[in-house]
Amino acid sequence: MTDKVLDDISHRRYNPLNGSWLLVSPHRTKRPWQGQQEAPALNKLPEYDPQCYLCPGNKRAQGDSNPHYKNTFAFVNDYSAVKEEQQEYHPQKDAPGDGDDDIASLLLQAQPATGRCYVLTFSAKHDTTLADMSASEIVPVIETWTRIYASHLSPSHPLQAAAARALSEIPPNPDGEVEPAKKQQLRYMQIFENKGAAMGCSNPHPHCQIWTTSTLPEEPGKELAQMTKYHREHKGRHLLEDYVKVEMQKAERVVWQNDAFLVVCPWWAVWPFEVLVIAKRHVRALVELTGEERLQFAEAVQEVTRRYDNLFETNFPYSSGIHQAPLGCTEEEAEMSWFHMHFYPPLLRSATVRKFLVGYELMAEPQRDITPEQATARLRDCGGELYRKLLQ
Repeated sequence: MTDKVLDDISHRRYNPLNGSWLLVSPHRTKRPWQGQQEAPALNKLPEYDPQCYLCPGNKRAQGDSNPHYKNTFAFVNDYSAVKEEQQEYHPQKDAPGDGDDDIASLLLQAQPATGRCYVLTFSAKHDTTLADMSASEIVPVIETWTRIYASHLSPSHPLQAAAARALSEIPPNPDGEVEPAKKQQLRYMQIFENKGAAMGCSNPHPHCQIWTTSTLPEEPGKELAQMTKYHREHKGRHLLEDYVKVEMQKAERVVWQNDAFLVVCPWWAVWPFEVLVIAKRHVRALVELTGEERLQFAEAVQEVTRRYDNLFETNFPYSSGIHQAPLGCTEEEAEMSWFHMHFYPPLLRSATVRKFLVGYELMAEPQRDITPEQATARLRDCGGELYRKLLQ
C-alpha cells in the first residue's frame, strides 16, 4: 500500500515512462473553496447538422463531399499539419572550426518533416460521443485504426505477419479505405482525439485525427527510450508489464479492468483525472490484437469516457492518444514497444473549473493537488448508466 503520509505532505513522484518528475501537493485540496456546482448538462446537438463538414453527404471546406457513410469515414485532412510533398530542405553543414558559424550550426538545428494527416469520424451521428456509443459500436473505429496502421507499415516491419492476419480478419470499410502515403516510408503514426472546445476541438462531430510523420515524435520517442533502458537494465523485463503487475497487486489506482486491458490513474499522473489504458499481455501494436481483444479494448475506451462524463455530469473534455510500435522500426524497437492509450482531461473540480499548466508547471515541473489515488476512487464511483440517458 502507498504510504498514507503521502496523502498529507507535498512530495515528488517519478514517471518511469518518460523519465520526468512531478510535484504532488495533496494538502491543497483542504482549502475552503470547493469550486462551482453545475446542473447536469444534456447534449443538445442535432443528430445531423447540414453545416457540419463531417456529417454524411455534406461538403467539406475544400469542396469534396462526404459519402453517406454509416459508421466510420476516413479522409486526408484538408488542412494537414504535415504534407507528403514540399520544398526540399537540406541543413547546411559548416566545417568544424568556423567560429560563429560552427556555433550556430550546433544551436540552430532544423530537419524537414513530411507525412500525411487523416481525419476519422467515429459515427455518422453528429450528436454522439464515444461515451454514448456501446463497445460494439466502438469496434469499427478500432478496426479502422488497425487497417490504416497496417497499410502504413514498412515492408520489412517485424509486425508484417501480424498485420496480414489482422487485415484478413477485419472486414473492409464499405465506404472506402484511405490510400497510404506512397512517396516515402513514414516513421510514426499518432492516433489522437481532442474532445471538447476546452481541448481545442473545432467541430463537435465525433472524430479523431491520425498523423503519420517521417520522424519519431518527442513523447513516444521518450517512452521508447525509457522502455528500452528498463529492458536492458532489468534482465529483459518490460517496464509496462512490470507496472501492470504492480498496479494489479496494489489495486489502489485501478479504475477498471477486463481480461485484456487495465485502466489506471497512473502513479505519475499530471492531469487531475488522467487515465492510462494498458494491454495486459505484450501487444506491440493494434495489429496484434485478436478480435476478442479489440472488443475488450473498445470496452475499456467506453468505460473511461462514460465515467468521465458521469463524474461532473457533462460532456467531459480530454485529449487521448495511442502509443504503439513505430511504422518503420528495428526488431528491438518493435520488441520494446507496449500498446497503451493515454487520456489527459483538464477538468479539476467541476464542469467549468479546469486545471491549467501555468506558472510553476511551465517554469519548473508539473504539479497536481488531488492525488491519483483520490482520482481513482472518484472514477470508480462513476460507473453505471451514462447520466444523459437517465435525464431523457
